[in-house]
Order: sequence, then structure tokens, then C-alpha cells
Amino acid sequence: MKKGFVLMLVLVCVLSLSLVTAAKEFKVGMVTDVGGLGDQSFNDAAYRGLQMLEEEFGVKIQVVESAMMTDYVVNLSSLAEEGYDLVWAIGFLMQDALAEVAEMYPDTKFGLIDSEVISDNVASVTFKEHEGSFLVGLLAGMKTKTDKVGFVGGMDFALIHKFEAGFVAGVKAINPDAEVIVSYTGVFDDPNKGKELALTQYSQGVDVIYHASGACGIGVIKAAEEKGSGFYAIGVDSPQAHLAPENVLTSMLKRVDNAVYSVSKNLIRGDWVSGHIELGLKEDGVGYSEQAIKMFTKDEIDIVDGYRMQIIAGAVEVPEIR
Repeated sequence: MKKGFVLMLVLVCVLSLSLVTAAKEFKVGMVTDVGGLGDQSFNDAAYRGLQMLEEEFGVKIQVVESAMMTDYVVNLSSLAEEGYDLVWAIGFLMQDALAEVAEMYPDTKFGLIDSEVISDNVASVTFKEHEGSFLVGLLAGMKTKTDKVGFVGGMDFALIHKFEAGFVAGVKAINPDAEVIVSYTGVFDDPNKGKELALTQYSQGVDVIYHASGACGIGVIKAAEEKGSGFYAIGVDSPQAHLAPENVLTSMLKRVDNAVYSVSKNLIRGDWVSGHIELGLKEDGVGYSEQAIKMFTKDEIDIVDGYRMQIIAGAVEVPEIR
């Protein structure tokens, strides 16, 4: 009996050691979109997912930043050529590039955020951004004193329209009289452009602005901070309250970090799953940051959480287009 137990213990230790060794030899890389690291939002969220893998499993990680869209194929290919086991393409703008590279390197696994490529070596993760945006729309509709709120989007594409549509629906659900002013920067990497559009909206009577504009959002938040008391911004993708603690109401969280981490972890453990994965409120793929607890009353938060449960249950359907 004792010999059998000892043998079993030895086997468990050997298997555990093998998993650790395999993980340490494992390499996961990512290619950013043009917003790059330091956007305090989308790309930084993906990088946190890589850092979680490095800390827990000891994998080797690498980030390649893209200066322009024409870099995507070269950057993705470079990581595949270097023998990375899994290469992440961060952003819907990389869909065509990844489709091309995934076919060129069938033995490499790839992950794509915010779009879908159908291939056995690609895991595509998308999010129900409209659901999370609806919740912060409720908060904006509650907070505004002028009944004018704003939305600043990045590039004028269908994905960003989901943020806009959900936000507008949330505002109107709680404050039907509120007006929503919408602007687009046309890019994701120009904080000055974000600040310019935000200041214009504030001059038009807006007192709360939600952005879905990558690094442009840094400028949106700076504009709220410069305007001072009574002017607010709502961040996106990552918690952004640290950029202006008194002026950021909350942030719509999009758990890109968890997506990168969980798909990568499955591959490390030998459970690769290709295909399309969609994450919404039900899957904790979207939500809002705890900064809201500081800025709103318990009754207001209870209202928002009530809507959250109704959306999960299917009792409230959030539009994806305005």
C-alpha cells in the first residue's frame, strides 16, 4: 500500500515537473495595433494578459509594436519565424493580415482580438461591447446635470459603433430627455485629437463624455481634468481613473487581458481550441470599473446592476447599431 502511494506521488511530481518545464519553454508573443503600448487601454490590457502568463507559468513573452497598418503582416510573421508557439494579433484591423499569416504558418497557433479568422490554427475572441457600454450609459445619464452627454469614438467602423449604440441606449433608458453628441477622431493613436473633440463637446454643454478611441482617450480624459469640477469622462477597456481620479466616473471594462490569458493557458495545458469565442456580461467579458462606487450612490449602482442582470437573463436586449 505504501509502495503504491509512493509510486503515485512520484508520478504526480514527474508530471508536475514536466508541465512546469514545458511552460518555461513555451513562447507567447503579441503584435499591437497602431495605438501601441502605453495607450492605457486596449493594447495595455492585452499586455497584462501576457504578463499574467509570464508570472504564473514562466513562459517567454514578447511584444512587437506596429507603427502603421502595413507593419501587421511583417510583425506577425516575425514572431512565427522566431518559433513562438502562440502569436496574438491585437485588434480588428489585423484581420486580413492574420488570415494571410495564419495560412503561411499552419504549425503556429494564433489568437485574434475583436475579429474572426476561420482556421484551425486561429482562436478568435470578440466581445459584446454594446452590453458594457449600456451600463456606463446608464451611469452617464444619471450623472449629467445638463442633459447633454458625449461619445468620442476612434475609427468610424462597425466595432466602435457597438460602443456608441450601447452607450446611447443606456443613456436614453435612464434619462430619455438627454441628448448624445457623437464625434469620431478617425484614428486610435492621437491624444491631441481626442482632447480637441472633447473640449469642443464640453463647449457645447456636454458634461460627461464616454470614449472608445484607444490612445485618443487619454486626451479626452485630460480635457475633463482641465475643465475641472463638474466635467467627467468615462474610460474604456482598462480602468482609467488613475489618469484623472476626480474626473473619471468609471471605465467600461473589456477583459482583453483575461481573453489572452485563458486562451494561451489552454494551449499551454494541451487544450487548444480554435474558432470563435464571444464574451459579454454573462461571461464577465465586459463590465464597469469600481471607480463608479466612489462616484455614485448605492441606489444608483443597484439600478445599474439590476439592468445588468436583466441583460444577462435576456429580458433587456441591447442594440449593436444605433
